[in-house]
Amino acid sequence: MRLFVALSLPEPVREQLGAFEDGLPGARWVPEDNLHLTLRFIGEVDGGVARDIDSCLAEIAMPAFEASFDRLDTFGDGRNLRALWVGVASPNEPLLRLQAKVEKAVVRAGLAPESRKFTPHVTLARFSRNNGRVPADKMQAYLSQNARLRIGPVQFDRFTLFSSVLHRDGSIYTPEADYPLERPLAVGQL
Repeated sequence: MRLFVALSLPEPVREQLGAFEDGLPGARWVPEDNLHLTLRFIGEVDGGVARDIDSCLAEIAMPAFEASFDRLDTFGDGRNLRALWVGVASPNEPLLRLQAKVEKAVVRAGLAPESRKFTPHVTLARFSRNNGRVPADKMQAYLSQNARLRIGPVQFDRFTLFSSVLHRDGSIYTPEADYPLERPLAVGQL
């Protein structure tokens, strides 16, 4: 199984993000139904490791939290442009705590630690080297035109273990397990 752990986005947020799907030649836009915020990409694992990951993720306890999105950016540029993404407004300590707990759970299940620094984002589009070159002036104009991006706050009350099957037309994501986050205590609930 090819797995990853992510926060699902509510439909209204996916629709808002889908509105950015225009104006970049060579962009392969992520379908709205596939938009998510990855907490940890796991990759290919066998069924036993998948069960261990599920068990470790199920032990995570922390309150629900909110996050907002406030900027567009890219991974790479020029010939090395790989992705267009929308970033989470920072600082967002609850999101960073959840990601750290997910990372520890996955390592406890037997996987190697993630070597890349966590950048909380939602990928909107991908670019390939052959037909994904966007002229620098077009990318800069696109980013400038959408610089006032503000979405949220978005309430996150669960995270999900997804499987991913690669197809020629894109990936198909299937939720394998949901892990609820506890509702934060309201004032006077103690």
